Amino acid sequence: MKSVSGKRFAKLAEEKGWRLARINGSHHIYTQNGRMERLVIPIHGNQTLKQGLQRSLMKIVPLGEDEL
Repeated sequence: MKSVSGKRFAKLAEEKGWRLARINGSHHIYTQNGRMERLVIPIHGNQTLKQGLQRSLMKIVPLGEDEL
């Protein structure tokens, strides 16, 4: 799986209709109307997301590996 940074993943989530609700330190919290889930994306410069976290966020958004 291709690793992406938190910044890149946040942009991809916004393209899928998620909106930034608030920022708590370096964690950006995204919500979407009509859904109970929240996305918490750590944005630490250009550091890549860890694979387990990235896979879990991809299931919630939803994103395929080809969209990264």
